[in-house]
Amino acid sequence: MRALVQRVSRGSVSIEGKVKGEIGSGLVILLGIKNGDTEADAVYLTDKCANLRIFPDDAGKFDCSCKDINGEFLVVSQFTLYGNTEKGRRPSFIEAALPEISEPLYEFFVERLKRTGLKVETGIFGAMMDVEIHNDGPVTLMLESKPS
Repeated sequence: MRALVQRVSRGSVSIEGKVKGEIGSGLVILLGIKNGDTEADAVYLTDKCANLRIFPDDAGKFDCSCKDINGEFLVVSQFTLYGNTEKGRRPSFIEAALPEISEPLYEFFVERLKRTGLKVETGIFGAMMDVEIHNDGPVTLMLESKPS
């Protein structure tokens, strides 16, 4: 499981011109699920995202997590995080889990993140979405549940 995490001042996801989810300061998490991922991968990544210290403290150092600042989460499914571009010019998505496997893991990830007590917004799994990200910093990190 892979999460592209961006610290944001705000973010939103819209479908067919209508806002589905919207957050203020916090994290936009683009979540990719690959073949072989399990709930254990989701548990690891939700804990990592909720506790990742990438927000500044009073001294300006990365020492606060989203939980520490009472931040918000926007989670968007993103199978293209497992696009392989090593050969040719068209990405291969063979590593990405099929929807019948990835959707329940995506939902599990979201539900587990909600247990933090913080606001969690989402897009719609598998939908064509417009994602607006106001990256703060910019700060962007790629997190993996296990080595590639």
